[in-house]
Amino acid sequence: MLSAMAAPIDPELLETAVTFARQAGELTLRYFRRDDLAIDRKGDGTPVTEADRGAERLLRELIGEHFPDDGILGEEEAETPGTSGRRWIIDPIDGTKAFTHGVPLYSNLLALEDADGIAIGVINIPALGETVAAGRGLGCFANGAPVSVNQHATIDGAYLSTSGYTPWDDACLLRAKHAGLTLRTWGDGYGYLLVATGRIEAMFDPVAELYDLAPVPVIIAEAGGRFTSLDGQEGPGHGNGLASNGLVHDELLAILNG
Repeated sequence: MLSAMAAPIDPELLETAVTFARQAGELTLRYFRRDDLAIDRKGDGTPVTEADRGAERLLRELIGEHFPDDGILGEEEAETPGTSGRRWIIDPIDGTKAFTHGVPLYSNLLALEDADGIAIGVINIPALGETVAAGRGLGCFANGAPVSVNQHATIDGAYLSTSGYTPWDDACLLRAKHAGLTLRTWGDGYGYLLVATGRIEAMFDPVAELYDLAPVPVIIAEAGGRFTSLDGQEGPGHGNGLASNGLVHDELLAILNG
């Protein structure tokens, strides 16, 4: 949970996090759309590639070199405990299905958590050359320029994106459809980037892991929006997430919850 009393983060730390995420993105681009890309299946049936593993390994090495006392939680390797009270959270490729199908909307996600919650968030879209990043108390930036959510205040005409419709409850999906929302699947980290930069009103994931959502709370908050779980809790660790411009948030929660 983000604390209103928490101290702003060091701007240099935010810049370092952006640099790390972009380096991971450059690594993934070496594998993107390669005909010989090997795709394995994890225990839950989801795809994983050498690009996922390589990007996480790179990020762990960079963090370990520069911040050896910090903990690390990533999708592909076991958690590394730390002693500093800070933890980096990594999703080396958010949107591996997009990545393996040659769709350029996949992202590299990196977050830093401290005693006051998520302090830094980075969503890097390497194939598009877009990076959105935020630090607590510093604002939200797209490729270095300040950005904010839009001011669309009604459900009518609002765009709601999602990573895919398979995990949705059927009744929930029908409620969203009949409410007059424009539904799209500009999903995974890219959808949250679109909210933060004001291009759409909301992004919803009915099922998501911590590493899928870790950068989102600080990015959306610093862009002037709102991020909660489906039951209204703050923070990224509740198994689902709704990001919005804030103006349509409560009405969206009511629609999605029925």
